[in-house]
Amino acid sequence: MTPPAIDIGRSGDRLEVRLSGDWVQGQKPPTVEPLLKVLDEPGPTRELAFDSRALDSWDSRLLTWLLKLEAACLARNIALNGEGLPEGVRGLLALAHAVPERAGARREIKKVGVVELLGRQALALRDDALAITAFIGENILAWLRFFTGRARYRKSDFWIFVQDCGAQALPIVTLISLLVGMILAFVGAVQLRMFGAQVYIADLVGLGMSREMGAMMTGIIMAGRTGAAYAAQLGSMQVNSEIDALKTLGLAPMDFLVLPRMLALILMMPLLCLYADLMGILGGALVSVGMFDITPLEYFIHTRERLDLDDFAIGVFKCAVFGVLVASAGCMRGMQCGRSASAVGDAATSAVVTGIVFIVVSDALITLIITALKI
Repeated sequence: MTPPAIDIGRSGDRLEVRLSGDWVQGQKPPTVEPLLKVLDEPGPTRELAFDSRALDSWDSRLLTWLLKLEAACLARNIALNGEGLPEGVRGLLALAHAVPERAGARREIKKVGVVELLGRQALALRDDALAITAFIGENILAWLRFFTGRARYRKSDFWIFVQDCGAQALPIVTLISLLVGMILAFVGAVQLRMFGAQVYIADLVGLGMSREMGAMMTGIIMAGRTGAAYAAQLGSMQVNSEIDALKTLGLAPMDFLVLPRMLALILMMPLLCLYADLMGILGGALVSVGMFDITPLEYFIHTRERLDLDDFAIGVFKCAVFGVLVASAGCMRGMQCGRSASAVGDAATSAVVTGIVFIVVSDALITLIITALKI
């Protein structure tokens, strides 16, 4: 390709611009400033014409360049003669002038002050707090209808959600928990080997998985997997006005859509937590037996002596709380979704972020309480 170029010639009060080269993507067109300097030179310039016989190819870059030049000529009261331009360029320029630019179509960069930015954030936090409060209130009413047998939802939907957030989540829970257990074993072995106490890797992995990491990792996995899915499903129904249709039919969306999802996840989370604990302990055993000369029997004995039911009960309790929070975050963001395709993606992202924040904050609070109670 030949680089785009211009050549300027003058004949009395007529200025002629000869266009040459390829004015297409990948080629940098010349700027209009040198031509504007010629227009501003002393001596009257009444007309600006073009010669495009040396022009090889062009696209929208040439049109953009010509529109800038046209605006400069208009400001200087110089006539722009486009007879020498290709016929296609003349047609597109005529079309651009025939359809006026829509007001507000250009993106304007508005500088926002610190005070205004803080105010906007405060208003957004207030709106979010009000939305969360409203969802919690409606959710409590839905659970009251459920416990009194007045909630209306399809039992088949409930079992589908049980399968989705239970059996179908096992592969990812297995992989992550196994790796977390192996990481805990590696990290602990670095310090314990300095004192010749590698056998206590079993204690470290067992306690870490049963009391903390099993529940934590299960909660985060389900927030990214099931919480986002709930938000996307409900958000899509919001976009398609399916939720409005349910209201028209006299069905409460909180009962018909939210309740079976929350119930399924709350029931499955403790079971997934126990499974994650087992996989984590297994991962620690693989590292200990394979790399630190600990026999499987020694690992099993140390794990059994160190752990008791309270350790597993703490993890299961945490995971049950995480299940409530993840399901609430996913369903809440889905029900609050806007009515556009991009809003569905925003709702899914927000559900994941909200769910993880809820998990971390609640885990910190529960751990503080358990420590204070010396459990």
